[in-house]
Amino acid sequence: MAGMWIRLRRTSELAVFMIACVLLLTSGSPRASTEEDRVRAYTRGIEFDYISWMSQAARLKVQQASVGVPGYFDRETSRVVVSDYLQVTQQVMRSEDALNRIYSDAQIPDKAAASVHINEELRPLQERQDQLAPLAEGVLQAQIAQVAADQNLTTLGQPIPAVLFHSTSVPDALIVSPRDRIQQSENISIEAGLPVDRQATLEDRVEGTLDVSALVVPIGGVGVYPTMIMRTTDLNWLTSTIAHEWTHNYLEFRPLGLLYDKSPELRTMNETTADIVGTEIGREVMRRFYGQSRQAALADQHLLAWPLRDPNPNDADGPPFDFRAEMHATRVVVDAMLASGRISEAEHYMEQRRQIFVKNGYFIRRLNQAYFAFYGAYADVPGGAAGEDPVGPAVRALRARCTSLADFVNRIAWMTSFEQLQKAIG
Repeated sequence: MAGMWIRLRRTSELAVFMIACVLLLTSGSPRASTEEDRVRAYTRGIEFDYISWMSQAARLKVQQASVGVPGYFDRETSRVVVSDYLQVTQQVMRSEDALNRIYSDAQIPDKAAASVHINEELRPLQERQDQLAPLAEGVLQAQIAQVAADQNLTTLGQPIPAVLFHSTSVPDALIVSPRDRIQQSENISIEAGLPVDRQATLEDRVEGTLDVSALVVPIGGVGVYPTMIMRTTDLNWLTSTIAHEWTHNYLEFRPLGLLYDKSPELRTMNETTADIVGTEIGREVMRRFYGQSRQAALADQHLLAWPLRDPNPNDADGPPFDFRAEMHATRVVVDAMLASGRISEAEHYMEQRRQIFVKNGYFIRRLNQAYFAFYGAYADVPGGAAGEDPVGPAVRALRARCTSLADFVNRIAWMTSFEQLQKAIG
């Protein structure tokens, strides 16, 4: 009888999973617009194929659910599986990096010969990674689902949609903003790994033709279904990002998710909510299952907003450079310039500021309206690229007033405007 109940439960979970795939794919389809069509004239040949990726990921998740092995692991075995997977992933990424260095080195004439030994080492590592990935992903899905359920983020007692993710190489995104204001007007996913010179060429062509601001940005995750998560060896980052992207799925069945693209304010409300949920659930997963207090962390696609810092910047002997404070100050000045119509002056100022960031070890390739339009929407922490935008502080204020994470999420999830949020916090 118990075996029959388990099979029935798995069947119902798979049914809900397939329904969620259809709904989330439909709701996440591109919105047609004249500007989008014009931008896509430059990206169609390099756009990321989400349909193929989701189909492949869905097959993997159905196979994983039908076996259900992680459900039988005890806590220590689960910990070992995840640890082994992260260690193998680290070895794979190091080998891939070594290959990239060989093939980008003009001084190596016979690249195939120079990379033979690396490929020989890489092949068994990739096979081992493929074996461990379904198990590790199943463990992490179950852990995050358990914490979400304990936080009462459930429907009929279960997190819906189910927590499902797949670690993979993720696409980059071409972000477009008007020049006279900071506002994300287009976000088009393109294949990862586009060389920097081709990124710059793409940005220049879009800007020159459409008189807009454009920027290719790396991202850490995508809220398709199953969610797409960048490969990493940082378990702190991984748990919070899985929870963040699942939150997007959760919100897709509620007004805040359905209206994601309706206004910049709703987008910031959505992303900041997902940041807050991801941080809190990720922290609890690390505490409960891995015996660690969560380190100060990077949290989603915006994690990559803060470039890796050179450990030996030019002014290392001076006072410490506060990236978030300096970026906040930059955004405030830019907003003021754009509001008064001084577009060229604002763009010249952003380039001057970019050089200051580079001098202090933060290698920002291009600082423009599109940069702030993308990174400014993630406002779970004060300061940074959001500047004086009032939306992020309002979301944080609502969280502070709510007695539980579920109370916060279920209040903001049903809001359809920033005005509703303002009324909720008085």
